[in-house]
Amino acid sequence: MRALLVALLFLAIAVPSLSAKDAPFQVLTWPESGQPSLRFTFSKFKEMGGMGRERTYVTDTIAENLSDKTIGSAAFSLYVFDKNKARIGEGYINLTNVSVGQVVKFQITLTASGTPASMTVSTLSTSRPVAITVNSVPQGALLKVDGREAGTTPKIVEAAIGKHVLEFSKEGFNSGKFPLEITSHDVSGGSVSYELGSAAHDTIELRDGSVLSGDLVSVNGMQIVVRIGGNAQTFDRNQVKRILLTERDLTN
Repeated sequence: MRALLVALLFLAIAVPSLSAKDAPFQVLTWPESGQPSLRFTFSKFKEMGGMGRERTYVTDTIAENLSDKTIGSAAFSLYVFDKNKARIGEGYINLTNVSVGQVVKFQITLTASGTPASMTVSTLSTSRPVAITVNSVPQGALLKVDGREAGTTPKIVEAAIGKHVLEFSKEGFNSGKFPLEITSHDVSGGSVSYELGSAAHDTIELRDGSVLSGDLVSVNGMQIVVRIGGNAQTFDRNQVKRILLTERDLTN
């Protein structure tokens, strides 16, 4: 009987310690008053590095639809405070097509100028798009915003508050993807410019002003041979004004 009592006491002590280990950093419901529609559960922040006082943190987040309707689209600002209630960081939450009772798991990465101690969430208005000019170096690149074609650079696009992905592609240059984040503090009229990767092919400038993009096969005192679009083309050496060679990895 004594041994059984000791075992029960041990279990009573051990269970709370396990629960404390797995306890979330904070649980928030939205809206704060009335019937809640969403419940956010944030894990303890993991520090990923940083510079000076600016530190980058990651928190595993769970969002649960508590309402009786599907949430088609909802955006929130996440404000982070230190132990003195000073706001030290800000992040964003975007939810789409969350059905009744559905649980969505994701990670939030944010930069804070201190150690997070508490958080709040508030509705972020996404009804006001921000007009921004997107340019590239060189110009004339095909532009996609979040996977949708938007024309060629320079191009004025309207982007909602949140994170986006810009994609650039241009014949003769390496394509690239670049992140773009629109915050609630941004206003229309701004611009961004991205430099495309190095040229993917050699560039041959002719004396008549034409510029060819291809792979230089051979060159001698009389002529040059350039492979353009898979076909070898021959040009008189006197036609050529300048040749710009692109460095290649000969091991491939």
